[in-house]
Amino acid sequence: MSDNSYTLGILFDDEARNGLTHDFFASVLNGFKNQAEEQGYDITFINTRKDNPHKTSYLKRIQDRNIQGVGIICTNFEDPEVKELISSDVPVVTIDEPLDGVISVLSDNAQGIKNLVYHISGMGHTKIAYIHGNMNSVTQVRLKNFKEACDKLGITVPEEYIRQSYFRDINKTAFETEALLRLPDPPTCIIFPDDYAAIGGINILKAYGMVVPDDISVAAYDGIDIPSRYDPQITTVKQDMDGMGRAAAEKLIKLIETPEEITDFSDVMIETKLVEGHTIKQMLWK
Repeated sequence: MSDNSYTLGILFDDEARNGLTHDFFASVLNGFKNQAEEQGYDITFINTRKDNPHKTSYLKRIQDRNIQGVGIICTNFEDPEVKELISSDVPVVTIDEPLDGVISVLSDNAQGIKNLVYHISGMGHTKIAYIHGNMNSVTQVRLKNFKEACDKLGITVPEEYIRQSYFRDINKTAFETEALLRLPDPPTCIIFPDDYAAIGGINILKAYGMVVPDDISVAAYDGIDIPSRYDPQITTVKQDMDGMGRAAAEKLIKLIETPEEITDFSDVMIETKLVEGHTIKQMLWK
């Protein structure tokens, strides 16, 4: 590459086509933008549309536009063009996706889901269901640690208590919530994929005449703004979205400006915080 253009690229390809209305990723990208600008960099989005009339590979476009480094988020990492970019000499940082040999900024989903399960158990619940999101790396970490936390607490989770929805999918989450309610022995607490998807589940509970948390308890994940204002406030795991974006931009700029100082390519783990809302009922101990 030529002299530094002080431009960072963002490769963002949301398969659900929520774009920048996706609360989690919008907040991460805002943190990335703010950190980059504070360090004197502009950011530009890399066109991911397959019907782009001027389409060339991601790598070619980045090179032609003299983009100095790229943050990759919410993208199909099996795409040959993405693989080509990652294996090139262009500095890259991934967000929310661990990759060997690449600096990845991750939310501590393992501890986050464990803390949530411990809290629910501490409120006396032993019948805990988990409606998880798309089966990607984030879901795999959360699901694994959900099961491990339950095992550690001596909680048996029936197979039918584990349901798959999609992140930010109100309708599918509503469908899976109704399936749980129809079980012969339904759960006393349901964990939803994320705060936004939880809206679908809570709507079904209301349709069944159930009151949260008097009749059933619920929890979610992310800590986005609007659901946090609901009454009762949803118990959730708040991710530091701004911190993730800022850490990614900071690492990427270091890779560009002082690559010789980067010797540690291990993941950057950003802590989560349990937000104890008012949607978990204290159960009577037997």
